[in-house]
Amino acid sequence: MPVLSTTQSPSTVATSPPEREEDVLRRALDLVAQRLPPGWQFAVEEQVRIGDRRVDAVVELRAPDDRRVLLLVEAKRELATRDVANVLEQLELARASVEEPADVLPMLVARYLPASTRARLEQRGTAYADATGNLRLALERPALFLRDVGASRDPWRGPGRPRGSLKGPPAARVVRALVDFAPPFTVPQLIKLSRASSGATYRVVEFLEQEALIERQPRSAITTIDWRALLERWSQDYGFQQSNTVGAYLQPRGLPAVLDDLRSAPDLRYALTGALAAERLAPYASPRLAMIYVERLDQAAEMLDLREVDSGTNVLLATGSYDAVFERTQETDGLRITAPSQIAVDLLTAPGRGPSEAGALLDWMAANESTWRH
Repeated sequence: MPVLSTTQSPSTVATSPPEREEDVLRRALDLVAQRLPPGWQFAVEEQVRIGDRRVDAVVELRAPDDRRVLLLVEAKRELATRDVANVLEQLELARASVEEPADVLPMLVARYLPASTRARLEQRGTAYADATGNLRLALERPALFLRDVGASRDPWRGPGRPRGSLKGPPAARVVRALVDFAPPFTVPQLIKLSRASSGATYRVVEFLEQEALIERQPRSAITTIDWRALLERWSQDYGFQQSNTVGAYLQPRGLPAVLDDLRSAPDLRYALTGALAAERLAPYASPRLAMIYVERLDQAAEMLDLREVDSGTNVLLATGSYDAVFERTQETDGLRITAPSQIAVDLLTAPGRGPSEAGALLDWMAANESTWRH
């Protein structure tokens, strides 16, 4: 079994940022060394030539039983998610030049590694560490597992850099358009599709390029969109309950009565989302909760004969500034439901089994892309 070694308290971020790559290297590797279990040896050699390539450092880790492993380390002051593949390719080429590559593991260190980059590295099985204390190192032989959590956002990010989130109605419009429409299209075309401002659209596009969620030809069209990963990333910044004003209600006659009342309210501007909408596309299990976007909570509650409650809720009504939720709705079975992209993100952030229902819907969307994507 692997040895598990973690720290239980949050890592302390130094107040001064490491400015040079060698400073980043030393600070990040020092954090790794501090977290090794007793009896382990840690030796670093910087600027090592391996074959016709040079790596920033080679770390020798030696277990108490004298078994060892080498880490080939590349240090970056800044590292965008889109650059991970290229850096790892260079490390793999250096690794191939080692006499016993099975005992060698690539490792990336940076001043700060965002969550999306860390997830990409974990998928590739690559060790990483940053100067804020985020780190992961997993070895089979010798057995070792180190993991710690540092800063959740770059503490040294200066002004003028791309926005590091997808919060706000403008970002929601851009994300929805990127998911709902199939590429290729240019950024000016995306502005028209999303009806977001030019500034907001360019900021979101630049951010998503860095996150490797879209690919764009230089000064030209967006050609590739990882729409599933994009929705999952958006769910970190948008949630049905977190991003809107939400009222909790009870319909004593149950969810079928809610649907009947929606069909009987042609003058009500609404959009059904969540499990009740998803079951029209990808049935998962009997829905227990109605999630509905409306313009006014009081008006909708009265028209739908709902009682506001503190417990026993079976209806959630949401209203707010995110008007993108009403974009590209569709009529199904006499009901107005939100676009699949909106349903998916709402389920990803819904309580209970919502994330599992989202997974089923996302699988359906992947298998039926031509039926829902414009």
